[in-house]
Amino acid sequence: MSEDQLRRIFTEGGPDWLEELAKPDLDADQVIELLDTQAFFELLFLPYPTERSGVLDRLLQERLIDMTPDGLSIRRLGAILLAKRFEDFPDLSRKAPRVVVYAGTNKLETKLDQVGGKGYAVGFQGLVRFVMSQLPQNEVIEDALRKEVKLVPEVPIRELVANALIHQDFRISGTSMMVEIYTDRVEISNPGEPVVPVERFIDGYQSRNERLADLMRRMRICEEKSSGIDKVIQAAEAFQLPAPDFRAGHQRTIVTIFGPRDFERMDRDDRIRACYQHCALKWVMGERMTNQSLRGRFKLPEAKSAIISQIIAASIEVSLIKPDEKMGTSRKFARYLPFWA
Repeated sequence: MSEDQLRRIFTEGGPDWLEELAKPDLDADQVIELLDTQAFFELLFLPYPTERSGVLDRLLQERLIDMTPDGLSIRRLGAILLAKRFEDFPDLSRKAPRVVVYAGTNKLETKLDQVGGKGYAVGFQGLVRFVMSQLPQNEVIEDALRKEVKLVPEVPIRELVANALIHQDFRISGTSMMVEIYTDRVEISNPGEPVVPVERFIDGYQSRNERLADLMRRMRICEEKSSGIDKVIQAAEAFQLPAPDFRAGHQRTIVTIFGPRDFERMDRDDRIRACYQHCALKWVMGERMTNQSLRGRFKLPEAKSAIISQIIAASIEVSLIKPDEKMGTSRKFARYLPFWA
């Protein structure tokens, strides 16, 4: 068993890391000073109370703070979501998101290394905007006009950053959620091996941190129904990007979003990965993959049907997809399903 699996077993029945106290023995003024309560009410689309007691009552109701005989205490969950400054919570400072920008396609030269300063909820929009501002730009010609476009669109960045924040394993110390920007790709990773196998990200969902996921869903940051990965795949297809690469590393989950690459420049693994993800996406949408639909994903003409058939055959060979038996042996009307369907 992996270290991640063993850690989960040994901590079963113990206190949830997020529910433990980050700062005890505070008065009301200190709580308001440490947490961005104004943003909290705005994110929940609630009117800000006219009295401080109303603010504290709501935080108590959401179990983000506790009332103790010695005063008020902020739970780690409250600090992780609403901290005005992570530096005010020393034991949480290493959980702040980190953005690293490299000068090339490797880690040899770092241009920027920035650590987030605010809680996940109150700082989320700023984090996404900052990542987008650091992405390389490409010049394209559209309708006879030149324009600059980002390496990858905002939708997959937003969805994957939210996923990485929510699904990380907080008990792994000395590491944090990271966004690494290269000239040809973006890698977004979080501590902890995935709870759901990477090949089932499209159709499966299981939250590692249920209360964190629930609150971020109510704040419109995530949807908590597995549709985030669907949007990432759809965006890759719509913008004709190579299929995202989902990987389980050593105590980390890594997702790579690639910049634009022509079909001819995609290798065998790129094409098989795109075929499987397209097939799985069709399944969750209640549709089925065909040679024609996969051609549409790669924006290839009908004359390239034979090449698409080769990609489908290779995907079947590695057991990622399978023929739909309901269609019999007809090659003309052949449809395909993900291996788990």
